[in-house]
Amino acid sequence: MTATIDAPADRIYSEPRVTGPLPGPRSAELLDRQAGRESNSRSYPRKLPMAIRRARGSYVEDLDGNVFLDFLSGAGVLSLGHNHPEPLAAAHRQLDEFVHGLDFPTPVKDEFTELTLGMLPEPMRGRTRIHFCGPTGANAVEAALKLCKTATGRDEVVTFQGGFHGATLAALSVTGLVEQKEPVRGRMPGVHFFPYSHCHDCPLGLTRDTCKVNCAAFLEKALTDSNGGLTPPAAVLMELVQGEGGVIPAEVEFVQRVREVTRRLGIPLIVDEVQSGCGRTGTWFAFEQYGIEPDVVCASKALSGIGLPASVILYDEKLDLWKPGAHSGTFRGNQPAFAAGAATLKVVRRERVLENVRARADQLMVHLQGLRELGPWVADVRGLGLMAGVELTDPATGRPASELARRVQWEAVSRGLILELGGRDDCVVRMLPPLNCTAEEIDHAGRIIRAALAAALEGLGAAAGAA
Repeated sequence: MTATIDAPADRIYSEPRVTGPLPGPRSAELLDRQAGRESNSRSYPRKLPMAIRRARGSYVEDLDGNVFLDFLSGAGVLSLGHNHPEPLAAAHRQLDEFVHGLDFPTPVKDEFTELTLGMLPEPMRGRTRIHFCGPTGANAVEAALKLCKTATGRDEVVTFQGGFHGATLAALSVTGLVEQKEPVRGRMPGVHFFPYSHCHDCPLGLTRDTCKVNCAAFLEKALTDSNGGLTPPAAVLMELVQGEGGVIPAEVEFVQRVREVTRRLGIPLIVDEVQSGCGRTGTWFAFEQYGIEPDVVCASKALSGIGLPASVILYDEKLDLWKPGAHSGTFRGNQPAFAAGAATLKVVRRERVLENVRARADQLMVHLQGLRELGPWVADVRGLGLMAGVELTDPATGRPASELARRVQWEAVSRGLILELGGRDDCVVRMLPPLNCTAEEIDHAGRIIRAALAAALEGLGAAAGAA
């Protein structure tokens, strides 16, 4: 029987509710104050104009009483939604005991470590070491790169076009998004970008009937060609589902061939599971669905389950060659985050949350595939688990329909659904709902997305007519 998460009996919201234009007056006041004082780099309030009063479960409420179904979930951080009572209570208890622990052992950290290692496939558990970074996913990526460079004594790194790994210097250097990189000089040298497995928009211009995973063959040739220009790299870094890149799950054969060649050549394989990990794809880590065992796993976002920062790398003990103090961080010992994370893992197991992810993902995909009925602007619908995306392109030109995607996001939030954008030129409408979302919430979201796309298409037609 498929697991289904029931709505909590004490929930304070049952459906989205927007009562007027956004932003409402109280939100607008705070947004104006923010604009006058905070960094120009602020992002989310520009696209989703609200000031938040409180949140519970899958819903957030703004200062004007509008209630939104949250399919952003703190950029994938809130695996159990907002303020789940069990990890929240665990964090509260820990606050009274001990908060900041550097890398000292504590009972709560030991329990978190035991439970986290226990979520790995059984063959990996006995040989995996854990290193606590802090406090973000980018820190985990930086640590993974540093670990592999230290262990191999090599300089260069291979990564993939379309990938996103963070905004700190080395993480940005291995990220594909050119717009963020261009203003920053002095990035990490020795980074080589290769085509990623994206069959809908093949980087090599092939189709499924003419491709034998040539992106993997291209990488293998470059790594083994004595005249190919590449010296053996310190690591190959990849996302198994590119998140910010537009919700692109890699083909299984591509991933397996990359793993085979890296293992054969003695190159550590780092998988960035910062967004795809912690149950997001329906298994605890996405790599489990690809039949591989990576050398290093980066995890962060949803480790605590409720948004308290935590970041780790899990890696094969053969790489554990750095010296004491070689990689540290003041905030790597967040005890309330460990307490919340341990409680979250217990909820995930007890309530069969991973089964719920798979069931709700199937349900959501039915809604999203139905969007194709609205016309040829829906170019692709894809995802893995509760990482889902709808790519919008202009059917006349084949170019990304970025303006349409922005309209869909606005029409959705105006109806009470928070969505994100991603992909090339932000033409992919993205969904990252809580992993314990209910069937009712998925249906609410599906109806709103359909209405939002219909309204956005109508508005786009009107705008084109006026032009």
